[in-house]
Amino acid sequence: MDIQYIHTFTMQTKEECRTLQQKLKAQIDLTSRVKMAHIHNCAGVDVAYWEENGVSYGACSIVVVDYQTKNVVEKVHSVGEVTVPYLPGFLAFRELPLILEAAKKLQVEPDVFLFDGNGYLHYEHMGVATHASFFLNKPTVGIGKSYLKIKGYDYVMPEDAAGAYEDIVIDGEVYGRVVRTAKGVKPIFLSCGNYIDLDMSYQLMMHFISKESKLPIPVRLADLHTHELRKRYRQSTGK
Repeated sequence: MDIQYIHTFTMQTKEECRTLQQKLKAQIDLTSRVKMAHIHNCAGVDVAYWEENGVSYGACSIVVVDYQTKNVVEKVHSVGEVTVPYLPGFLAFRELPLILEAAKKLQVEPDVFLFDGNGYLHYEHMGVATHASFFLNKPTVGIGKSYLKIKGYDYVMPEDAAGAYEDIVIDGEVYGRVVRTAKGVKPIFLSCGNYIDLDMSYQLMMHFISKESKLPIPVRLADLHTHELRKRYRQSTGK
């Protein structure tokens, strides 16, 4: 996988970051580059953070899962100091260095990346799943565990049934989809990242839902792995 790099991680001002987001936004393509029949491996991506003595650190996990068997075929990670501060709306600038460092280690090429985070459901349609797509050059999907409220719009709660959903419509545009992946659980917030449409994103996500979690298997495994990494690296430094 050829990961392309451009100079985006030395943030100076919010205005410069927003300008880059708007430039990339013009290149978003919400049509599917891959057909379901051609999907063999899907990757889950998550990032976890912690602080030690006033220094921020992060760990990114990418877990690649076979589409048919749902077994793990590869797991990679990166760990490092985080120098970009957290700014609402600009999370991708904070997470991408770790994500791309982990992605460089992949030996198996995923067909789609599923992110623990938003994609098109973002103030500028540039959540981490969308932003990352321009570097990974693969279809991406955003899966948020909490709702990012945009322009004061609330979502419509889907019925309490597995697979039930309601589209999130803001100013007449569909930003994403609130989905109840199982009966009796809180919904999650699905949005396209890039190079994939919303219906295919939904189908792909639901394919990986199991009784263990409301999250799709690749994202759940990446989430669990980041928690393990955070504990391990904290202990290794003796802090």
